[in-house]
Amino acid sequence: MAPDLKFYYAPGACSLAPHILLHEVGAKYEPVILRIGATRTEFPASFKDVNPKMRVPTIVIDQEIITEIPSVCTAISQLTPSKNLMGKPGLENIRVLEWMNYLSGTLHGGGFGHLFRPGRFTADESSEAKMGVEKKAREAIGESLVFVEGRLRDGKWAVGEQMTTVDVFLLVFWRWGVAYRFGMEKYPRYRALMERLNEVESVKETLEFEKIKAML
Repeated sequence: MAPDLKFYYAPGACSLAPHILLHEVGAKYEPVILRIGATRTEFPASFKDVNPKMRVPTIVIDQEIITEIPSVCTAISQLTPSKNLMGKPGLENIRVLEWMNYLSGTLHGGGFGHLFRPGRFTADESSEAKMGVEKKAREAIGESLVFVEGRLRDGKWAVGEQMTTVDVFLLVFWRWGVAYRFGMEKYPRYRALMERLNEVESVKETLEFEKIKAML
């Protein structure tokens, strides 16, 4: 029997990555759309009963609530283990976990998280303090993008010989990089990966579902 799935997401947010995975595995799920504005006050208060962190992605699988993107992606990949979306068992899986922790903790949390909401990272309410946080965030993001470009291989997926959750997570940051003018033309391997990824049917389906563009 197929599990009962409910997926909480916000269009264009980091939840895009597991959303693609749900389409990739052909899962039947109940989508719950949330909107992210300047604050999360746009989220319905009832969502706090599901995820007290008030964060997407959140997935509920047979009443089990799972949060945090590496865990959500792992849970979805286990719905169809044969696709090896977390990499093949062994070194590939280790490399996927390595990538996911770096992207989630460093590029997302330490970079874009600070850029999007600088006020969370300084006790000084002045505009100068927030601009300082934004400046450091942009530097951190730039360093991370250089690192990502250096780790990618010409004409290959990020890990192994097939698409994994790393590739779809990288799509999130590519879109944000374009939107926030990080000069993504400087990263030809990254762009080549995104061009390849956007030919994948599950990616096309999810972008259409969320009504967003690939931003290539």
